[in-house]
Amino acid sequence: MCNSSSMPQFLLLALVDRRELQLLHFWLFLAISLAALLANGLILSAVACDRHLHTPMGFFLLNLSLTDLGCICTTVPKAMHNSLHNTTTISYTGCAAQLFFFFFFISAELCLLTIMCYDRYVAICKPLHYGTLLGSRACAHMAAAAWATGFLTALLHTTSTFSLPLCQGNALGQFFCELPHILKLSCSHSGYFREIGLIGVSACLALVFFIFIVFSYVQIFRAVLRIPSEQGQHKTFSTCLPHLVVVSLFISTSFFAYLKPPSISSPSLDLIVSVLYSVVSPTLNPLIYGLRNQELKDALRKLIWNIRNPGTLWNFMETRSSCNTTGLYSSPRAGGAALQSRGAVGPGAMEDSVGLCFSSWEAEPADGVPCH
Repeated sequence: MCNSSSMPQFLLLALVDRRELQLLHFWLFLAISLAALLANGLILSAVACDRHLHTPMGFFLLNLSLTDLGCICTTVPKAMHNSLHNTTTISYTGCAAQLFFFFFFISAELCLLTIMCYDRYVAICKPLHYGTLLGSRACAHMAAAAWATGFLTALLHTTSTFSLPLCQGNALGQFFCELPHILKLSCSHSGYFREIGLIGVSACLALVFFIFIVFSYVQIFRAVLRIPSEQGQHKTFSTCLPHLVVVSLFISTSFFAYLKPPSISSPSLDLIVSVLYSVVSPTLNPLIYGLRNQELKDALRKLIWNIRNPGTLWNFMETRSSCNTTGLYSSPRAGGAALQSRGAVGPGAMEDSVGLCFSSWEAEPADGVPCH
């Protein structure tokens, strides 16, 4: 019997056998890594350097970019190394570390996606309470809770899994150390069902998060449908629907990877599903959540201009955060305060809240949703 102390390494799944295709996979993974690094690096730089992005939205975007980078950097570099050097091995310690950090970042990411959905819900449905519910201290506490949840989840699953005796060989049918494939090597029924129980608890929590996300978007859509502006409705749906699609893809493929019955498991299907939730979703997040944001794009232009022209001043006009010609409030807090001071209620107030929220999340100014 092989146990955790005597097994020196695991064998990962070889994506292809032909050397030409292995090199092709290397370049594909390299392109994905560079794209994710560039997109998330731009978001981190813009949020850190531009004080106008020091908002709840910018703060959560920064944390989401860190989790996306962590997910990509945990799984993809080892797959690139194996494809380039025509090998499939990973050390026991390396496998344990990969499982821990992957669970850490993926769990924190799910929490952050839920928090960002809550931010949009409050900004649209409860704009008068935005400053109270999403103040700086509340945002810091929510982000800390997301990272703590990721750490605790990763610690529990890693210690539980790698305390199991392994007697079914050392070949993993996946391109990284994925938990279900490690469990297939176990020969301890009690330990196996203990870890299955932990997976069940994690799945229930993820389902609660997903239900909350769907409920929040339903409330947002209901609120938006009550405003008279068709352009405002279109901008809201064009912003929210991609968010919901990406979250649904991430959660559904994760559920399938960890809860699917063994009877429908196959190497090709397992590989496709794992790539979708571990590589594709973290790569799409900065494009869907960050780089479609007009304020962020303006901040990036300003940052690039200042790098290329040091010592010059650029008259950076914040068309998205001022209530000038477009009539948009600088933040949900400011908009809520203005609405409250005027006693605005009904569809007009709802239209204001939709405009001030999605002016920070969509690609074009919400000129169809003016201030009153």
